[in-house]
Amino acid sequence: MSLEFIFPDWPAPKTVRCMSTTRSGGLSKNEYASFNLGGHVQDSLELVSQNRNLLLEELQLPSEPVWLNQVHGNNVLKLDDTTQSNIIADASYTDKTGIVCAILTADCLPVVFCDQKGEYIAAVHAGWRGLANGVLDNTLQALPVDNDELMCWLGPAIGPNMFEVGSEVVQQFTDKDKVHENAFNVKANNKYLADIYQLARNILLKHGVHQ
Repeated sequence: MSLEFIFPDWPAPKTVRCMSTTRSGGLSKNEYASFNLGGHVQDSLELVSQNRNLLLEELQLPSEPVWLNQVHGNNVLKLDDTTQSNIIADASYTDKTGIVCAILTADCLPVVFCDQKGEYIAAVHAGWRGLANGVLDNTLQALPVDNDELMCWLGPAIGPNMFEVGSEVVQQFTDKDKVHENAFNVKANNKYLADIYQLARNILLKHGVHQ
């Protein structure tokens, strides 16, 4: 039972640790096999809890991750030593040492921020609804750091050749900013292929985040 992780290749300060889990190495069964960390699906909560303990032990985390009740919204939660898990939010940030920001994704895009000094970190659950509703915008507004001092990692998500959406999704983005036209390729039957990475980049660049 070997856990596997994806680590970003980015120039973050040594005080900042970041990773994404994979499905490998946990205890969950059947369609949730095997390293499912989400308690909001029909998986055994006991097995989810054991998987979360495995994560804590394997990475020697300084504290329990603060799990969010994600709703594809744009609420950003500031974490401290007293913050409880399961608060409704789709992004969290902190300036406290030893606090673990955590988000759950499947197809959605995980976006992780830190500043060049390593004083602030943030983790964002950025599906298309969250991106359209301003979850990245709100996170950048919450962080008391100049945007050009920030760097971010766009983690594993659904690829641009697989993410099929309808014209109503395209319109939600292009009505806000025509630049988002570069994130959609016409398919057939009024369907498009969406590049969720490009959508995120468009938003980040608009706010002056270039790293």
